[in-house]
Amino acid sequence: MNYYDCFNELCEALEGPGAFLVVEDGKGRVNAMTIGWAQLGVVWSEPALTVLVRPSRHTHELLETAKGFTVCVPRRGEMKKELAFCGSKSGREYDKVRACGLALKDGAAPGLKYIDGCELVYHCALGGAAGLKREQVAPAALAKYYPGSETPHTVYFGKILKAEHLK
Repeated sequence: MNYYDCFNELCEALEGPGAFLVVEDGKGRVNAMTIGWAQLGVVWSEPALTVLVRPSRHTHELLETAKGFTVCVPRRGEMKKELAFCGSKSGREYDKVRACGLALKDGAAPGLKYIDGCELVYHCALGGAAGLKREQVAPAALAKYYPGSETPHTVYFGKILKAEHLK
């Protein structure tokens, strides 16, 4: 499929209940976290999916040595408990994949894993990252999402290697 064919389905999932961001670091550790923010488009003349991850998250640590990531969108109405668990528990304390009974499959390139049973899967090579600074964030967003002195997200740029709509 073309990476943009299921844009509406991706947006609907991100608006709630979310999608899984799956990362395998350079040591073979895999984590799945729930995301609600992402952007699909073109960056540096390549199809891209950008994701935002807080520096305090375990996934952020894994992304520092990862070759890429996948974004996995469950079928509408499915995997709600798994999304809730992966969005509320830390991968530092739980093997979330095992705790949720999720099955992983090899992705489109070495170092990529995705969750079996999801409807949409975006396989991405890590193309870069940019840490947001508080002074770069609009005041309204800063007040709503980064109260006090909380550090804003890092934006990870994923070059889309493959986008799949699985039945």
